[in-house]
Amino acid sequence: MATGTLTDRALGRATLARQHLLRRSDTDPLAMIEHLLGLQAQAPTPPYYALWTRLRGFRPESLSALLESRRVVRIVLMRGTVFAVSAADAHALRPWVQPLLDNDLDANPIHGAGLRGVDRTALASLARELLSDTPRTQAELRPLLADHFPGQDPAALAHGVRCLLPLVQVTPRGLWGRSGQPRLAPLDVWAGPPESDLPSPDRLVLRYLAAFGPASVRDVQAWCGLTRLSEIVDRLRPQLATFRDERGIELFDLPDAPRPDPSTPAPVRILAPFDNALLSHADRRRFISDEHRARTMTKNGIIAPLVLVGGRVAGAAKLTIGGTSAVLEVTPWRSLTSSNRSAIETEGMKLVRFAAPAAGDHDVRLGTDSA
Repeated sequence: MATGTLTDRALGRATLARQHLLRRSDTDPLAMIEHLLGLQAQAPTPPYYALWTRLRGFRPESLSALLESRRVVRIVLMRGTVFAVSAADAHALRPWVQPLLDNDLDANPIHGAGLRGVDRTALASLARELLSDTPRTQAELRPLLADHFPGQDPAALAHGVRCLLPLVQVTPRGLWGRSGQPRLAPLDVWAGPPESDLPSPDRLVLRYLAAFGPASVRDVQAWCGLTRLSEIVDRLRPQLATFRDERGIELFDLPDAPRPDPSTPAPVRILAPFDNALLSHADRRRFISDEHRARTMTKNGIIAPLVLVGGRVAGAAKLTIGGTSAVLEVTPWRSLTSSNRSAIETEGMKLVRFAAPAAGDHDVRLGTDSA
């Protein structure tokens, strides 16, 4: 059922509402993690900041406890990157995105050549045996694999294992204030087998729409890294609402999902590094201009914390904690009003105090507007 056109602003407000970035939620961290289908976790701390900006009164110890109890795990999933997800969702999502990781075995520009001719079944079996009793880092795993595959590149073998097996980064990796090297163990060994039947791909797409919609087929594919998902969306079409964006692209959504009035105020929010809210659409103009999108990633692939003002990216932030001080530096990418700047400073101070409560000196430094 087609129901009209949604402007970029309307799309932004809809997704912000589902991401709990219009109003912080009182829900518990595990429920939020599952609603969002996981949190980007290339580094240990981003999941904590992602929850802080979405949950009222979030305490980092609550996420650490979920990791220690193995109810949340860190594992390679969508787009071949590490996510912090519930153990149940790790079991659900990893088989679905496995074709993406299988393709990387051949297409990876660094390790693909080193995996040619390798018996991948034997490689996966050996790695599972090596990691089931003793979690190991990739550096520790490489010589053990090389002993059984003489003449093969050890780094390529270890990369192959990362793609072939659902491996979690065991604690203390990812714990607040502690962390550690990423030691790997099989998902089912660390967190136990799945407790119920795995959800269908259709169900996973519906959950994506609940957290990131309205969205096009290309948006769904950008989120998970898979292709050829139009068949799933077409199968779901009878139960979905359909719209068009400003450029005429067809969008899909859950009929009863929140779509606030575009005039709804959007408070200042400071997103986590690599925040999935801004990485899960092919067309991100609901949040960020194409010009500013080109500035979001550094040359070494880092996506800094981005600052939302009025529901759109207005600049980047850098948090530095050292000694007895904690400083948030914000670089605006567009002109800001005095009230915008005051709101950024207020929200930034809350973030600095969350990140380093024991620091004696907390500061927010807001740069001059830049085009």
